Amino acid sequence: MCALEVTPEITPVLATERLILRGPVVGDAQAMSRLAGDINVAGQTCALPHPFTEDDAERAVARAMRLDWNEEAKFAIEHRNFGLVGMLGFRPAALGRIELGCWIGRPYWNRGYATEAVRAGLTWVKRDWRKKLVVAGHFADNPASGQVLCKAGFLYTGDVERRLSKARGEAVSTRMMVWLA
Repeated sequence: MCALEVTPEITPVLATERLILRGPVVGDAQAMSRLAGDINVAGQTCALPHPFTEDDAERAVARAMRLDWNEEAKFAIEHRNFGLVGMLGFRPAALGRIELGCWIGRPYWNRGYATEAVRAGLTWVKRDWRKKLVVAGHFADNPASGQVLCKAGFLYTGDVERRLSKARGEAVSTRMMVWLA
């Protein structure tokens, strides 16, 4: 009988005062579907459909677990007391840039969690990926996301793009921003 050696996949874990950012796991799907299933959350993202079901969440977690963390990253944002509160990710974008995406569940809005998570993520991108430029955008009708990005050090580029929101089923004016390390 031959023993099969299994090498576990290791994802980064980032810790802040109140949050832990880690790779998503199967156990996150229920909370993810509950939080991202809110049209007020999904409707402020490009990627999330509405409704966002537990099956959608399970597929999203499975995709995240297969990522090559040298190219793309998806972090579950876990509050030390409340559990999963949102997601944060970095993906390849045009011109070799990295693009940030983030959402926080509505029960956790206006508590600074998004800013705290984005700052931690950017520190990781600079240190581990050695990237000095990250792009992001927020829908023009969502100035709160713009505030989060500004607090994390992003600057407006002056560009406005039309980006599809799957949840809304339409393209939405998106104010583009850039972060420079």
